[in-house]
Amino acid sequence: MTPCLARGTLPDILQNFRVLRRVTILLAKMLRLIVAVGLLLPLAVIVTLAGQAKTKKQTATADAAAGKKLFEEHCALCHGIDGRGGRGPSLNRVHLTHAADDEALKGVIMDGIAPNMPQGWYFDDDDVANLVAFVRSLSKVRPDPIPGDVARGASVYVKSGCSGCHILDGAGTGYGPDLTAIGERRRASFLQQVISKPPAALPEDFLLVKATTPAGETVQGIRVNEDSFTIQIKDPSGRYHSFRKDELTELKKLRGETPMPSFEGILSATEIQDLVAYLASQRGKP
Repeated sequence: MTPCLARGTLPDILQNFRVLRRVTILLAKMLRLIVAVGLLLPLAVIVTLAGQAKTKKQTATADAAAGKKLFEEHCALCHGIDGRGGRGPSLNRVHLTHAADDEALKGVIMDGIAPNMPQGWYFDDDDVANLVAFVRSLSKVRPDPIPGDVARGASVYVKSGCSGCHILDGAGTGYGPDLTAIGERRRASFLQQVISKPPAALPEDFLLVKATTPAGETVQGIRVNEDSFTIQIKDPSGRYHSFRKDELTELKKLRGETPMPSFEGILSATEIQDLVAYLASQRGKP
C-alpha cells in the first residue's frame, strides 16, 4: 500500500491515512469488546454458580440441632427452653403471628420486633437458617396439658371483671393487654403465673407511673412513651395524657408494680385452673 500512496497526490495520501487510522481504531475497539465479552461471560457464569452453590449450601446445611444450641443461648430466656413461651410468646405452633413462612421468620430473627425482641445482627446466614429449622421443629412439640374446665373458666372471667381492663374478641376495655388469641401466644403456666402473681411476669418495658400537676391533679397509669422532655400516660379509662416533665410537680415511677391485682386468695385453686383453661383456649379466628 505504501507505493500506491506514494504515487498519489498529497491530499490523496492524507485521505488514505485517515481511512487507515479509522479502520485501525475500529479493529481495536472490536478486539477490546471481544476480550471483554470473553472475560465477562465466564465471570457471570462463575457468579451465578457461586450464588446457586451458596443457596444449596444454606439449604443443605440448615441444621436444627445447631439451631437448638443457638436458641438455648439467645432465645430461651424469653421463649422458654422448649419454645413453649414465657416472657416471649410460645413458638410450639404451626402458625406464627409475625412469620407466615421461612423468609418472614428469617426477617424476624434478623430485625427483631420492637420493643421487646432485639435484633439478631450477630447471626450469620447459616445461624439464621439453623434457627429457622429449629423453630419450625417446635411446632411438633406437644402443648402443656391443661387441667380445668373451659366453660367454668368463662364464668370466672366474667365474675372476676376481667373485661374491665382487657379486650377479648372485641369486647372489653383496652387498659391491659388484649387477650384475643392469648392461648396462641402464651403457655398455660405463664397465664397461671400472671393471674396469681402479676408482678413476677411484667414485660421489661412495662412501667406504671404517677404524675402530679401544679394544679394538684394526679394521673396514674401505664407509661406509653417517654423521652427526655415529655411523657405519655394511659389511665385506667383508656384516656391518654401527655405532659412536659419539667412542668410536673412530681413524677413517680412505680417500678415492679402493676394495676392488675393478684387473684391468689380471691379465686380458689380450681377457679384459677378453670380461668387458665379458658384463656388458653383463646386461639383467635382460624
